[in-house]
Amino acid sequence: MICINSHNKHSSGAQEAEVEASLNPRRLRPAWATQTCFKSQMKRGERGEGNELMLHPWRNTIETDNVKPLVGVKILDLTRVLAGPFATMNLGDLGAEVIKVERPGVGDDTRTWGPPFVGTESTYFLSVNRNKKSIAVNIKDPKGVKIVKELATVCDVFVENYVPGKLTAMGLGYEDVDKVAPHIVYCSITGYGHTGPMSQRAGYDAVASAISGMMHITGPEDGDPVRPGVAMTDLATGLYAYGAVMAGLIQRCKTGKGLFIDCNLLSSQVACLTQVAANYLIDQREGKRWGTAHGSIVPYQAFKTKDGHLVVGAGNNQQFATLCKILNLPELIDDSKYKTNHLRVQNRKELIKILSARFEEEMTATWLCLFEGCGIPYGPINNMKGVFADPQVLHNGLIMEMNHPAVGKISVPGPAVRYSKFKMSEARPPPLLGQHTTHILKEVLRYDDRTIGELLSAGVVTQHEAK
Repeated sequence: MICINSHNKHSSGAQEAEVEASLNPRRLRPAWATQTCFKSQMKRGERGEGNELMLHPWRNTIETDNVKPLVGVKILDLTRVLAGPFATMNLGDLGAEVIKVERPGVGDDTRTWGPPFVGTESTYFLSVNRNKKSIAVNIKDPKGVKIVKELATVCDVFVENYVPGKLTAMGLGYEDVDKVAPHIVYCSITGYGHTGPMSQRAGYDAVASAISGMMHITGPEDGDPVRPGVAMTDLATGLYAYGAVMAGLIQRCKTGKGLFIDCNLLSSQVACLTQVAANYLIDQREGKRWGTAHGSIVPYQAFKTKDGHLVVGAGNNQQFATLCKILNLPELIDDSKYKTNHLRVQNRKELIKILSARFEEEMTATWLCLFEGCGIPYGPINNMKGVFADPQVLHNGLIMEMNHPAVGKISVPGPAVRYSKFKMSEARPPPLLGQHTTHILKEVLRYDDRTIGELLSAGVVTQHEAK
């Protein structure tokens, strides 16, 4: 059970609003102040009582269907570009109210990254910023810092991705926020961590990918290193941060206290090296580039067909035998050079040459028909048009449509995970810069019109008037 932010009354959906109202209608109080969650249970547990509740907190549940698990949780989002916005978007997909703090007149860096643009909006920005509200605040102004600190007192989570020390210099580091919001789960996403010889370097995906060794093992076998087609280091870090925030919320439920989370690109990518790293650490075997092939499994790679490419994998002897039958190469099944995967790895070049010649004899569609239902992993290499016409992609609901206030209907890749008790639908479109500034100041912080007007006039905040 996650302590929810019961003061938030602006979640989407009538059911969600009803749930929040039933919990506590008060504002300006964080979840830790209005939900005991594990805290009282732990105290009773120390006396030998309440252990049943402590072990089974989900029995104290809300009897309402189709309510997302993070409804009522407020996320204060000071992140830009990809890793942080990807993390907070995933939290927003689960019902959290994400308040995105942006620079007046500039906003998130990715608002200007393009082409392509749709109208004035960058498709890059649109891809990772749904389910968020934008408040444009100048945090270099003490009045702007005050606004962010006040927001922290009523939010559950604070996420930022500044170079270590930058926010501290502005009065918004963890220690500063902890003083006014001791309940806060503060997640800091950096390039390399908060300490160490590289901590003051700015972190970009490709650079962290290079330093972490990811780029060294990516690319054609006899070619130069290449970066993956999307920013996998950023995305992996975003997913680590997303999971860490969820863990932080649960930890706060147990202790009643917030905590600091240190998440960085380098650590995330090194952790994702998995067996390649283990090969080196255990056996001192250096990683290398394999193109589309696999260092420990043969065959498992892309093969050129008459009109495209097909990826096929045979991870055990039965699958290899099935592959040979489909390719009409039964003689390979009992060939002593290919009887086991270990032997197939040893004789990789000769085997791949035989298989490659056979695959080039037919069209991709022909091979897809022949492989259908065989039990072997296989699939075409799709371009984007092929991806979003793929029947399984369509069936899985991976295209999310939204009505954007400036450009109308847009489509972006949707959430990857589905849940049995609630739906991942009705997403809010990515916000315009400062679209929700006055709304947040008035409804969340209870500022009066005069104060808001003064802040607007002074340029401390800006409001975008959506047309």
